[in-house]
Amino acid sequence: MRPGDHPDFFRTPPPEGRSRESTLRLDASGRFWHDGMPVEHPGLAAALHRWITRHPDDGRYILNNGYDWTYFAVDDAPYTVGAVRVEPAQIVLVLSDGSNEALRPETLRVGSNDALYTQVKSGAPGGPFDARFSRHAQSALAPALVETEEGPGLAIGGVVHPLPHPNSHCGLGIE
Repeated sequence: MRPGDHPDFFRTPPPEGRSRESTLRLDASGRFWHDGMPVEHPGLAAALHRWITRHPDDGRYILNNGYDWTYFAVDDAPYTVGAVRVEPAQIVLVLSDGSNEALRPETLRVGSNDALYTQVKSGAPGGPFDARFSRHAQSALAPALVETEEGPGLAIGGVVHPLPHPNSHCGLGIE
């Protein structure tokens, strides 16, 4: 049994002389920073992305590896859509934690600077989470774009899903 499996894991005090607050920050482009310096090691950056969740009591973002956890700051969305695969029946999102999942088009919204957002990990502990499309991923949606009488949409599996208009928030809570 890992410490993270214990019911009181998130309620235990930090190790002696330590704090649960950290100087780790995830910027709007999905890059981690520590003490004002970018996290350069690819393995560490990948691990940090995999450890993202929310504290079960207060809902703040934490990094949890199952053995210890810490709070960290998120400038925008905790996940980034780094790439997409447009398939006949679905659009698959490749997320910053290395996972893949199908796009749920009803959760799309347009944020500042015309950035596209969606919800991901709806079944994960602490989920769902917001994910911001990278410019590359957003432009990779082009093969599925169609024009309708109401405006642009995404054609997925023979169904056209309207794209949100700029300034529509679709309930994701990101400004």
